[in-house]
Amino acid sequence: MNWLKRLWWAGVLFGLALAFTVWAAWEPDRQLGSLMARWAPEPSTFLELDGMQVHIRDTGPRTDPMPLVLLHGMSSSLHTYEGWQTALQGERRVISVDLPGFGLTGPSPQGDYRIDAYTRFVLRLLDTLGVKQVVLAGNALGGEIAWQTAVLAPDRVRKLVLIDADGYQPSVLSMPIAFQIASMRGLRWVSERILPKAMVASSVRNVFGDPDKVTQDKIDRYFELNLRVGNRRALFQRMDQAQFGGNSTLIRRVQQPTLVIWGERDEMISPEHGTLFCQDIQRCRLVTYPTLGHLPQEEDPEGTLPDLVSFLAN
Repeated sequence: MNWLKRLWWAGVLFGLALAFTVWAAWEPDRQLGSLMARWAPEPSTFLELDGMQVHIRDTGPRTDPMPLVLLHGMSSSLHTYEGWQTALQGERRVISVDLPGFGLTGPSPQGDYRIDAYTRFVLRLLDTLGVKQVVLAGNALGGEIAWQTAVLAPDRVRKLVLIDADGYQPSVLSMPIAFQIASMRGLRWVSERILPKAMVASSVRNVFGDPDKVTQDKIDRYFELNLRVGNRRALFQRMDQAQFGGNSTLIRRVQQPTLVIWGERDEMISPEHGTLFCQDIQRCRLVTYPTLGHLPQEEDPEGTLPDLVSFLAN
């Protein structure tokens, strides 16, 4: 019976250790109002859509017949495009948005985070803004939403920009620890209540080609916005509903001129996927950046902007 006693004590010690971890890393949800002052200054606005107050930034001349719409990746926000939007808004209409489940927009009332739900959301957003045709750009998850929207509604998407985009069966080299935890269903109760800031900092550094470019302000942003009420649960629901690579055969239906941008130090999605996109898309140009990671547009907005501007102009 000694082994039973040892097993019992091991269980008690594990429970105590887990309880201490939860207590030490406990982070309550943040209400929207407490986050807006820092993360929603002008030109941020909120648009009522699908039962949500959707956080958007719509800047630049309204006479632009072909606005640029920017879609961020998982656990990110429209802030990832601040550099591009600021640089372009003098001449182009630029629309960035916090997708349902992320940023200040927060969770979808329906709890539906499948790609189909996101593509329908994007089209309803364009309708609400009165925009007929766009250049649609997306990073990671936003990239998959972008190309699937282009396939679903080719009359609405004139050009496509894919930035380290999802689409093919993943060959993940290094998933950030925050996403690893989100994939573990057995830890959900704990994960919905804790969010160590050190873990967030590690995850953000993991997706940059040069971790030294990760500022405290960026860590604060990813940390605080992921604490927005409902966002942690939404991330878990998105992970449960994701079908990574499940629709890759549809990529060949993309007819729009496409710019594919990839950071060669991306350790989340292999840079080889950039080549695959340009093999499957007929009118495609691939640009890679040797020193950048999974978020080229955020890590080096000035260095990546010229290729985007050239693509938009042609």
